[in-house]
Amino acid sequence: MPTLSTGERVHVTKIVDRRTPAADVVVLGVRAPQLARFAKPGQFVMVVPPAGEVASVALGIYEAQGDRMSVLFFVSGKRTTELARLQEGDELTITGPLGNGFFLDDAPSEVGIVAGGVGVASVLTSAQELLKNGCRVQLYYGARTQERLVDMDLFARAGCEVHAATDDGSFGYRGVVTDLLARAARPPRLLLACGPSPMLRAVARVAAEIDIPAQLSLEETFACGVGGCWGCVVPIVRTSAQAPSFPPAVLGGSDVVNARVCKEGPVFWAHELRW
Repeated sequence: MPTLSTGERVHVTKIVDRRTPAADVVVLGVRAPQLARFAKPGQFVMVVPPAGEVASVALGIYEAQGDRMSVLFFVSGKRTTELARLQEGDELTITGPLGNGFFLDDAPSEVGIVAGGVGVASVLTSAQELLKNGCRVQLYYGARTQERLVDMDLFARAGCEVHAATDDGSFGYRGVVTDLLARAARPPRLLLACGPSPMLRAVARVAAEIDIPAQLSLEETFACGVGGCWGCVVPIVRTSAQAPSFPPAVLGGSDVVNARVCKEGPVFWAHELRW
């Protein structure tokens, strides 16, 4: 998975649209032509809450088309609560696009996308690009309840085959989404996934069992978002193309190195992770 040319920069933008697809879920669209132009599927941005009283928050790029980019987030703390109060016309400062997203250049004809909860915020652009290239895309989407399944119709209208799972059985399969994936009559040939760590570990196990590659977008709390603080590391094999060159390799040292989720990731090949 090669390093992408991100064209990262600070963008002072204005909100052009706002919607709430579910309770405590907000989509903010901003006018950011350069950001939308350079954004790659699976990348993220650091969004600065306007008051400046709390640190910036990392959010996945939800949509990127023309002059418009959007972020989708669940309201869960001070930073997202402040962002949720913003209305059309309000100013917002965004840094990005950041990180390495999903590697889709050599994608097979059938791809499965697994999203858990807020992980859906980072996979729409991947689905759209794959569909544009003629791939069959199956979305496996899991949440606690039906009310937390967000924008399924958006994925369906784009052309995805949508399979849903809820913990309480209020919609679709009753149980975790990875169990639904494991039961697929026609497994995909590549998996892309974003969601909580337990789900991603389960995706990695399913991928290994059916012998297909998987790319996992790791969820992490970022301090800087640009790789400067080394506060979001994950162990990967030293032979990975994503292994950082710093610190330098030690002769006879470990075959595992720490990679920064915000810089070398957030997307990694499942078989290269040693977490």
